[in-house]
Amino acid sequence: MDAFILQILNGLDKGSAYALIALGLTLIFGTLGVVNFAHGALFMIGAFCAVTLQKILTLGFVPADSASAATVGGFSFGSAKETTYVEYWFGEAVGSAIVDWSVPLAILFAIPVMMLIGIIMERGLIKHFYKRPHADQILVTFGLAIVLQEVVKYFFGANPIPTPAPEAFTGSLDFGVLMGFDPYTIVYPYWRLVYFVFAMGIIAAVFGFLQFTTFGMVVRAGMADRETVGLLGIDIDKRFTIMFAIAACVAGLAGVMYAPINSPNYHMGMDFLVLSFVVVVVGGMGSLPGAVLAGFLLGILESFASMAEVIDVIPGINQIIIYLVAIVILLTRPRGLMGRKGVMED
Repeated sequence: MDAFILQILNGLDKGSAYALIALGLTLIFGTLGVVNFAHGALFMIGAFCAVTLQKILTLGFVPADSASAATVGGFSFGSAKETTYVEYWFGEAVGSAIVDWSVPLAILFAIPVMMLIGIIMERGLIKHFYKRPHADQILVTFGLAIVLQEVVKYFFGANPIPTPAPEAFTGSLDFGVLMGFDPYTIVYPYWRLVYFVFAMGIIAAVFGFLQFTTFGMVVRAGMADRETVGLLGIDIDKRFTIMFAIAACVAGLAGVMYAPINSPNYHMGMDFLVLSFVVVVVGGMGSLPGAVLAGFLLGILESFASMAEVIDVIPGINQIIIYLVAIVILLTRPRGLMGRKGVMED
């Protein structure tokens, strides 16, 4: 039972990342009809927003009094202590807390950055491919993803960059004690639980925005019948541009909060991209609930397939389980779990 619960937790953790990225992909496909292979790069950029803010907050200097005390009469007595600018401006206690909480604070930094990148991508490139075949869309967005990946590699290097979570969330929660098991039978990191709660909050916010706001209702109407909405005098293109920016923001925020779990590197976007497209197809192209459902479902299946007992019986099954499930579902239900009738069924 304890192993079962632990794999469920691992699956929810992986599924959270899959669901968030797939949600943004589905928003773009559902509103603009564009297959965006650069979406994984947006996830990567979000993670590097966390890296960038942490580097900015840890910039420091050696105070003049500290430097003079370190060297007396030409002899060195220890090393001079560097002080970060935030500690100098806000005091040591507040400054240290700001540095410690750099990842959550990066959310505020990433939102305008990702919105701006989304708008530039949509207006500068994507809009020219709305009526082009999906093959053209895939090629151009995949090329853009490679460009963004190499830009990040140039500025940040090829090695992963550790980005720690706040000290308050560095430990683990003992689920075993909470559920009546022996201590330390089910231990799970706090930050992974935070990521799951954060993902659920973002998913709820997106669905609430689309369901209960006038803007969201117009967007849903445009997804169903774009031409009719345009004939009513509504600038649906402008609203779809904003939705592209929101989708980019969702991917970026997913990357920000994932940075402490998987140290950001320049190819992490590609690592998640293919899996996320599988999630979208399994859930149903254009179906937001389907993307979320498939994300968590495939995350849990992948987690169970990674168990040593399963790998001993079927070696390598953890590497292909998602694709096997996708094949079975698409053979029996081409439109996916919750896709609209007729989509991918011609």
